[in-house]
Amino acid sequence: MNDIPVAILAGGKATRLGALTADRTKALIDVAGRPFIDHQLELLHKHGTRRVVLCIGHFGQQIEDYVGDGSQFGIKVSYAYDGPVLQGTAGAIRDAQALLGDVCWVLYGDSYLDFDYSAVSDVFASRGEPALMTVFRNEGQWDTSNVVFDGQRVERYDKRNPDPAMRYIDYGATLLRRSAIEGIPATGPFDLADLYTSLASSGNMAGYEITQRFYEIGSEAGLAELGKLLGSRRASSL
Repeated sequence: MNDIPVAILAGGKATRLGALTADRTKALIDVAGRPFIDHQLELLHKHGTRRVVLCIGHFGQQIEDYVGDGSQFGIKVSYAYDGPVLQGTAGAIRDAQALLGDVCWVLYGDSYLDFDYSAVSDVFASRGEPALMTVFRNEGQWDTSNVVFDGQRVERYDKRNPDPAMRYIDYGATLLRRSAIEGIPATGPFDLADLYTSLASSGNMAGYEITQRFYEIGSEAGLAELGKLLGSRRASSL
């Protein structure tokens, strides 16, 4: 996996966290005694990542000041700023294309995803689709399910119009080839959800089922769950 860069979308305003993000980016919220991005980058390093592109906007300078060139994590970190007008999640990837090359991972800046990245990238390398979405059999448990998955491909993805046939959820880690990114409009804001919906409906979104549950800090409940998990791991290692 070390030759595939990881784009981390960390430019949002994190309004769901209220006062916790009034003066700081979500990436620097304390989780189990350390800024969240420490945990995220260390996890990626454990799984072989050596290049990360942080797509940043709101409070983005705080992230760059803290992470720097990434050497403290053993990762080369580059930055792509959103600019004065937010370009949406897909727009941010489009604008970072020059730093990402022919294939990249796309993750969210509030996700903690501990799975075998190399196994997934190996499957993607053997297939021809322009994109691969990791999925989790959610059954509406951790969030609203939004994926119809047939075991090989994402047949349907729609986060805005869920229905009972959707038993899986977008796990939060996607592989994109350059051809998929080139499907993003050249200018203006655009959302990854719309790109993924289009790729799935045209039969161009491979799928890979992850069995480990996902963690995120986009809500106070999610923040508490991850803090408990990482706190228990730290205690057991002492």
